[in-house]
Amino acid sequence: MKRRYLLAITMVSFLFVFFLLLSPYSTMNRAFADNHEGVTAATDFLSKLSNSLSEVSSRVTPSVVNISTTMTVTAQETPFGELFNDPFFRRFFGTPFGPEQKYRTTALGSGVIVSKDGYILTNNHVVKNAEKIKVILYDKRQYDARVIGTDPKTDLAVIKIDEKNLPAIKIGNSDRLRVGDVVLAIGNPFGLSHTVTMGIVSAVGRSNIGLADYEDFIQTDAAINPGNSGGALVNAKGELVGINTAIFSKSGGYMGIGFAIPSNMAKAVMESIIKYGKVIRGWLGVTIQNITPEIAKHLGIKANKGALVTDVVKGSPADSAGLKRGDLIVEYNGNPVNNTTELRNMVAQTRPGKIVELKIIRDGREITMTVTIGELPEKLAEAGTPAHENILKGVYVQNLTPQIREELSIPSDVQGVAVTNVDEDSPAYGILRRGDVITEVNRREIKDTKDFENALSGIGGNESVLLLVYRHGGYVYLTIKP
Repeated sequence: MKRRYLLAITMVSFLFVFFLLLSPYSTMNRAFADNHEGVTAATDFLSKLSNSLSEVSSRVTPSVVNISTTMTVTAQETPFGELFNDPFFRRFFGTPFGPEQKYRTTALGSGVIVSKDGYILTNNHVVKNAEKIKVILYDKRQYDARVIGTDPKTDLAVIKIDEKNLPAIKIGNSDRLRVGDVVLAIGNPFGLSHTVTMGIVSAVGRSNIGLADYEDFIQTDAAINPGNSGGALVNAKGELVGINTAIFSKSGGYMGIGFAIPSNMAKAVMESIIKYGKVIRGWLGVTIQNITPEIAKHLGIKANKGALVTDVVKGSPADSAGLKRGDLIVEYNGNPVNNTTELRNMVAQTRPGKIVELKIIRDGREITMTVTIGELPEKLAEAGTPAHENILKGVYVQNLTPQIREELSIPSDVQGVAVTNVDEDSPAYGILRRGDVITEVNRREIKDTKDFENALSGIGGNESVLLLVYRHGGYVYLTIKP
């Protein structure tokens, strides 16, 4: 009996120790199982994401085309070979001297098919001055294209090929984009056909970059490189939300900042070009500037956002509606106005003849009024004060406001007028740039637009001019010849 009793105790003890030793393994097994379930869930998520991106890419890529252009350019030979053609020497010594030589060159870009019958949306700078345009589809078919219309003010162009049943892209609503949304950029970087890159929307409403007159860019970190211009920026649904236009780069390649024209702006420009052969824009008839704390204080305005009216064109829609100098426009047709760029873009995209509601602040009181938008006159000087009919015709300038100084990083001791636009047919085109500050004209000091106009009034139509210009943190003398 005693022996059986001892045997039973031994068996119980053994089982107790066995289960005690086994318990860590049980915990480890449970941990392993939990971890395995977590890995499986993560793998499933990544697989679904990968499949979704692949599906969107395969659906959208056929709508993107490669564009090849051919043009004739003029260069000047020098006795020093290519040394003085180097961009470094061009920056400091200007255009090289010597006899002119013409040669043909090619360039690559991208485009997006927006209709089944062959309309393609791209950038103006992709097809500018092109003598021949070749479009290559995803399936390698090639077509000669013709330009339907261009709009340098937004850097957009519409071209067409003669074909039907093309894979047109679906155009999305770019106003619904949010910072952080996943986007894909599709184009022809460095000639690499139909390349897809992924990123997010880094910012919306970017302006004052100096790329176009009307700016409302989408900023993205999706890799955009030379050759991507005119390509598609699409959302997770495969809808076109932007036309890839430019990059911010110090090396000439991708640095994580790219810009695209919103699809809503591109669509409005495209439809106007196709229907009318040109871009018809709305016109309010005011000159405006951003509100600053100093100006707001002097005018007794508490608001820190809006577009301040500095002048009203006589007989314009704004004049008829009763707008006055000193009014602060804070809302346009139900949409808040944060700055002059937003107001300018909203007015431009409004159909002429449409009645819109404005909310303004005048003498500290909020007033609501209606105005019938007119059509922007073709020859209206939109970008500042135009020069006289001489060598600086087509150059537009405006006074240096605190806002402009801040945006262009211009020191307080620099005096002059800021170049806001240079027409393509101006003798100064390619010499003066947007953002330049003209500080002297023929050794005459310039402090404001009045000084600028007075200096130009004494210059004949065929006389050359010497300018002292502040650019990128330094001064440079520039000569403009007939």
